Amino acid sequence: MASVNRFIQFNNETVDAALLNRLETLARALADAPYLQLTMRKLLELRPTESAVSISVFWKHRNPETVRNGYLSDVYLLAAGYWRHFSLDAWQTFSAKRSPLPELRTQLLLCAEEFRLSEKIRKQRPGTNSMFDLRESVYAEFHSQQYAINRQKGFHADALLNAAYLALRDGRPDGNTLDDMLFNQWTGMYDAASTRDAGRIVDAMMDRIEFLFQSDMIHTYYTFGDPPEKLPKPREHKGAETENEVEEKLETVEEWFQAWHREMESESDQALEFELERGDSAEATGGREEEGGAEVHSTARGESEGEHKESGEATDRKTGTQEKKAGKSFGREHENVVYEEQRIQADSATRPAAEQVRLRQEPHVRALLKELRKRMQQKEQSARVNLMSGRLSKKLTGIATEDRPKPFYRKSAPSGKLDAVFGLLVDGSASMIDKLEETKQAVLLFHDVLRKLDIPHEIVLFYEDAFEADEDRQPNRFEWIHRFEDGVADHATSIFSLDAHEDNRDGFAIRWMMGRMQKRQEKHKFLLVFSDGEPSAYNYAQNGIVDTASAVTDANKAGIEVLHLFLNTENVTEEQAELFRTMYGNRSVSAGSLEQFTEQTLRLLKRTLHLVVQSG
Repeated sequence: MASVNRFIQFNNETVDAALLNRLETLARALADAPYLQLTMRKLLELRPTESAVSISVFWKHRNPETVRNGYLSDVYLLAAGYWRHFSLDAWQTFSAKRSPLPELRTQLLLCAEEFRLSEKIRKQRPGTNSMFDLRESVYAEFHSQQYAINRQKGFHADALLNAAYLALRDGRPDGNTLDDMLFNQWTGMYDAASTRDAGRIVDAMMDRIEFLFQSDMIHTYYTFGDPPEKLPKPREHKGAETENEVEEKLETVEEWFQAWHREMESESDQALEFELERGDSAEATGGREEEGGAEVHSTARGESEGEHKESGEATDRKTGTQEKKAGKSFGREHENVVYEEQRIQADSATRPAAEQVRLRQEPHVRALLKELRKRMQQKEQSARVNLMSGRLSKKLTGIATEDRPKPFYRKSAPSGKLDAVFGLLVDGSASMIDKLEETKQAVLLFHDVLRKLDIPHEIVLFYEDAFEADEDRQPNRFEWIHRFEDGVADHATSIFSLDAHEDNRDGFAIRWMMGRMQKRQEKHKFLLVFSDGEPSAYNYAQNGIVDTASAVTDANKAGIEVLHLFLNTENVTEEQAELFRTMYGNRSVSAGSLEQFTEQTLRLLKRTLHLVVQSG
């Protein structure tokens, strides 16, 4: 895991992952596209080939109301505007024409489309008027400033674009950049009803513009995102069969993707039918991966000599490991991830060190167990009163004073075993090397407390193989230290065989463990993550924070409470604390020194177990 302090602090901003997730949910709802991805870039972007749209960083560093409404207007413009009403066919036809001023021509069209689509959204959704008013006010001020600067510097094409933006909203600005002829042509945008109409108006203006200006734009105020040559070709698609066999032309991004997804589903069904008939267990092309159906790439045999529970574990080592494809079920960031699940190779030589630590921790474990059992006993003995049946209470005045008396009580039945399950993910990245010994001690404490309470738990080391990772394949490893199925088996030697490796893909690991915990029937589910910094893996540095926050949100929705312990050798900084709040909300605690790892682990366990006892 990359240390949080590894950056030179030229720009130490972090992404507001929670906000981005909310905006993405809104974008998907507006576009009626559950597969739509939302990112943040310099300018608004539409990237149909990636099923993605991007809002602009233009709104950062403003007052909260402006930031909120600015981002919302971006989302509405992209998902309710461009996604539904921007013609790919007209855009590709427009882009195919040559011009000596290609940048100015392109940006004029996109400026016109922003105006047309904004007005369309305002009419369809009157509740958006205030956010678009604010948007246009802020952008008008920006273009006014840019207009003056560009004229002063002699960037006439850029100044024309600024003047064009202002002309559609505040009237023609001072100066002769947009002369009468161009202004009259440009205001024809008020009547434009489509991308094709806007393109015709821009092309009608270009003859005079090319005569007036010799050089193209310097700055980029508008961009589409995907270059026209990468875009899907609009094509004829047969709709519902009618007597005349009417064909539906696919023009907008929405129409193209709806047709594409229908075809993909059809191809997937055909592939599945073929596999069922042939009896193949490999993953279908374009299909969903099912458990046990992953493609086998490599096989390895473990040779652990550690202490193991016979049931199942020996079989794990004998049968080897299968490398599975993550696919889309783990999220867009992990489509090229492959992963292996295997037992950690326990070193029996670590037994003396483990027992020595266990001896030191025994008083803490015993004190916590005593406190919990006392609370459990109190709860078991507490009477439930005012019942319709059960034992007759000694206080019978209610029979005479109440219309519907409830004079019975019942003692709670002993709860026995706590109805809870725990998962623990341990960061196995290279930066953990100087914290391994203290981490092992904290994990051993976690293991011993839950083992003595007979609470099912799973401890897993996770990491990514940075040396093997490339654009097409990112191998990840999950090494089981203790599995749910192991019960109260002692895996101290496995814990003390922990080692540091390379990178860490936190969001992927959380989703993997979430999948395992969702199969459990316990009422209370807790997932602890021990890490020493932010996520760091191949092509994951920029999106790791957002993806991890999204994974935590998904886990919480699934009824799994995610808790994070930041392992550090010094006190946490405000910047680090803010980073972990972004990913884990208020469920992140910090250990400011090596000695505090075990103490904070004990505190986390105490808090969660008290919650379990209290709620029953």
